[in-house]
Amino acid sequence: MRIPLRDTAAVAAGVLAPFAAALVLLPLRTSVTHTNAALLLVVVVVAVSAFGNRFAGALAALSAAAWFDFFLTAPYQSFHIQERADIETAVLLLLVGLIASQLAAYGRTMKRVAVTDATHLERLHGTTRLARVSTSSDDVVRRVREELMEVLELRSCRFEYGTLIGRPPRLDPDGTVKVADWIWDLERQGWPDGEIELRAIVHGRYQGRFMLTPEPGSAPPPLEARLVAADLAAQAAAALDDDSVSAGPRS
Repeated sequence: MRIPLRDTAAVAAGVLAPFAAALVLLPLRTSVTHTNAALLLVVVVVAVSAFGNRFAGALAALSAAAWFDFFLTAPYQSFHIQERADIETAVLLLLVGLIASQLAAYGRTMKRVAVTDATHLERLHGTTRLARVSTSSDDVVRRVREELMEVLELRSCRFEYGTLIGRPPRLDPDGTVKVADWIWDLERQGWPDGEIELRAIVHGRYQGRFMLTPEPGSAPPPLEARLVAADLAAQAAAALDDDSVSAGPRS
């Protein structure tokens, strides 16, 4: 599984940014108090945390404490601290940096969750609006297929009309994946091999199924995304059911 470029950059910043900040403060170490220097390093830790993730923020806190000790406290260019006040400042820098990094990462996570939830809601509302005004269930199926590609981050997705053929892995309405009637450990094992079916069923009537092909080696989407996918499939089923009622079963 590939590590996102943003996470790689954040980890690198966690190591290098406090080091660079300590070098900038190096000519000022006799004129700037250790407390003020530590506060400036905390700002760097928070910036790394806001850009990256919890791990990068924690790494930045450790790096900041280490370079504060090495460059800004006597004896210089040594990880030994003589003064008790400097020891307390270094420990507080580490603790405050760790706390600030976790809070910044948590805030970023909450923002991402809020944006994701709003996007999922818009997907459902957009599909519902199309189903309400469209005269063709094929348009709704096409829209759902496109939305499934996005929400599940798929390589491809196609829709099969008609009866069930074979027993491929199945994504159920509760967000679980079943392989041969056994619940697949999606979080630990990742997507099962091959295509995965997502059945379009409404009022107990089977209308067809979406055949999902994930990107090779990709991480499975969270449960919320899988539940949205099931709701989208149900909307396609409802549109197909309306057509079958008015025009008869589809061959």
